[in-house]
Amino acid sequence: MLHNFVAPYDAHVIQQFKAAGMPSLGKTNMDEFAMGSSNETSYFGPVKNPWNPAYVPGGSSGGAAACVAARMAPAATGTDTGGSIRQPAALCGITGLKPTYGLVSRYGMIAFASSLDQAGPMAPSAEDCALLLNVMTGFDARDSTCLDRAKEDYTRDLDKPLAGLRVGLPKEFFAEGLNNEVAAAVETAVAELKKLGATTIEISLANSKLAIPVYYVLAPAEASSNLSRFDGVRYGYRAPEYGNLDDMYCKTRAQGFGAEVKRRILIGAYVLSHGYYDAYYLQAQKIRRLIADDFREAFKTCDVILGPTAPGTAFKLGEKSDDPVEMYLNDLYTIPANLAGLPGMSLPCGFDSKGLPIGLQLVGDYFSEAKMLNVAHQYQQVTSWHSRQPEGLL
Repeated sequence: MLHNFVAPYDAHVIQQFKAAGMPSLGKTNMDEFAMGSSNETSYFGPVKNPWNPAYVPGGSSGGAAACVAARMAPAATGTDTGGSIRQPAALCGITGLKPTYGLVSRYGMIAFASSLDQAGPMAPSAEDCALLLNVMTGFDARDSTCLDRAKEDYTRDLDKPLAGLRVGLPKEFFAEGLNNEVAAAVETAVAELKKLGATTIEISLANSKLAIPVYYVLAPAEASSNLSRFDGVRYGYRAPEYGNLDDMYCKTRAQGFGAEVKRRILIGAYVLSHGYYDAYYLQAQKIRRLIADDFREAFKTCDVILGPTAPGTAFKLGEKSDDPVEMYLNDLYTIPANLAGLPGMSLPCGFDSKGLPIGLQLVGDYFSEAKMLNVAHQYQQVTSWHSRQPEGLL
């Protein structure tokens, strides 16, 4: 749909980086309109995981994650609607952070689901992400969802000891469906944090099991609205042959969108249609509030929430292409933070028996990015997972 589109202006985030003297090397491949968990829905073909080219890098920001993991660039930006920074960061063995909703301007970002989309940094380490976040944040009046608050120095607490830190472990994140090797790596990471002075508390995020059905009602609903602008009239692709205006709309969208994008547009149009709005969309919004309330209760007893980023490690290219639901389950642990608008990050915490990276997820309270980065940095000071890189690429 946007094959030959050249943006006439820079996104706010790119303007910020340019002003700081950071050059942009180029664009990386991604799932079409950020819709996917494996980077296999891209019009340009799938991205391959640098640790093993037969495996996916995760999605939708898979190209950015693979680029950083392969050390083709020191850092990249990504967007996270349901885990699209954290999940590929986990599968590629790098650090990725989704900030609090509204902390980074979405101006210049092509909208997927406007109440969920958030830009964030991807880099080898937490310290790198802190430096990037220092530049990315800042109020932008052109984005109505951007928060007008003072800029912070996200590196300020990196060296702060973890003594007294309360780490919440959601029992729902360590239940059925979690790969044994991932569980073992996360438990080892928890043990390292305890050595650094942290204490753990079992918490419950009872409604998190409903996050995926809620997300796949709300996100497609917003996508069906946002993507209606791609009609062959304003900009982007236009079908080369058509009979009349309606025919041009139909052929343009049929030819311009891929299968996954069409699937989500259809779902979104359905749940917003007369007779189904109350049964699906309205109910999903109510459960979204319950999920946010669970987090609010949890943060009364803990400082950060810890768990796996994804249920397993990278899977083979094509392995889940024919089963969309199985693919959607890869975002089981990341989606709740998006629905609540909370900051979340993924950092490497080990490798499985196939030599593929395992990701550890931290979720913080609103605007607690500095605290999360402190925890991640202190963990990375006593481990070397984040400094490892695939062999034979350079």
